[in-house]
Amino acid sequence: MSSSQFGDDFMVFSGSANPALAEKVANYLGRPLNKIDIKHFPDGETFCQVIEPVRGRDVFVIQSGSPNPNDAYMELFIIMDALRRGSAARITAVLPYYGYARQDRKDQPRVPITARLIANLLQSAGADRVLTMDLHANQIQGFFDIPLDHLKAEPVILKYIRDQHWASPIVVAPDTGGAKTAYGYSRKLKCGLAIVAKQRTGGDTVDAFSVVGDVKGHDVIMIDDMTATGGTLSAAAKMCRENGANSVHAFVSHFPLTEKGVERLMKEVQLDELVVTDSIPLRAGFDPSKLPFKLTQLSVAPLIGEAIKRTHDNASINDLFNHE
Repeated sequence: MSSSQFGDDFMVFSGSANPALAEKVANYLGRPLNKIDIKHFPDGETFCQVIEPVRGRDVFVIQSGSPNPNDAYMELFIIMDALRRGSAARITAVLPYYGYARQDRKDQPRVPITARLIANLLQSAGADRVLTMDLHANQIQGFFDIPLDHLKAEPVILKYIRDQHWASPIVVAPDTGGAKTAYGYSRKLKCGLAIVAKQRTGGDTVDAFSVVGDVKGHDVIMIDDMTATGGTLSAAAKMCRENGANSVHAFVSHFPLTEKGVERLMKEVQLDELVVTDSIPLRAGFDPSKLPFKLTQLSVAPLIGEAIKRTHDNASINDLFNHE
């Protein structure tokens, strides 16, 4: 029996940023998405109307912060305002990808901390709690004064890796910032760890200059939270190849691919495989079959669906990540 204070039922709505993922989540939950009408006026304004009564209900809104993060967030704020004015008992913003997460600190004079601004806006728009996945920086959790549950794509990625049965795997962090995450993967996979030292030379250019660890003859498992331009992946993969790696497989949770990224993936990135999740829909017009390597997309819908169920039932979400 459910232990939720809101009763046994809950409602799940979707914005228009990633409807395919929302449908998969609904299928996992064994229910259709609840109905909402979203329109865009000729001048660009967004309008929404929640079709079904939400008074006193536990409500979840699925909306990725990409593509078009400005439009995605504004739409989410408007949906949550409609739900709040419809007297929903609790509103949970489900953000498979937290857009603006890379703007998490003031590293230059007179620049914003936009990741904090988004947190403030989510709360002002009516979110009572937030459910997100693989934040670019863990400290973003501290930007919220409401509960935030931080999911990890790790169980989905680990299952895929284990199913490959590579002969000599090694986990590689493509930069020093990802060393802690890579170390966690290496422990769970019971294999070695290496780290690529890099220096960012521009907004989308990276210079990798050394590998700490021995990748020669190994099947490289490169772990990163996201790639947009492919700069880090390109530099790290090249360095691993030059140091004798047998194969290079990159795993990223989020794939907000840019036009520059498409160009780089087509011409520069020396991968055998790139594995991404469906937290963000693939870029419009992007054809994975034209890539010179294999692209695999894993679904995080069961993970998000289970987290929604557990949130509603006041059950532990951390238990999802405590088992091998």
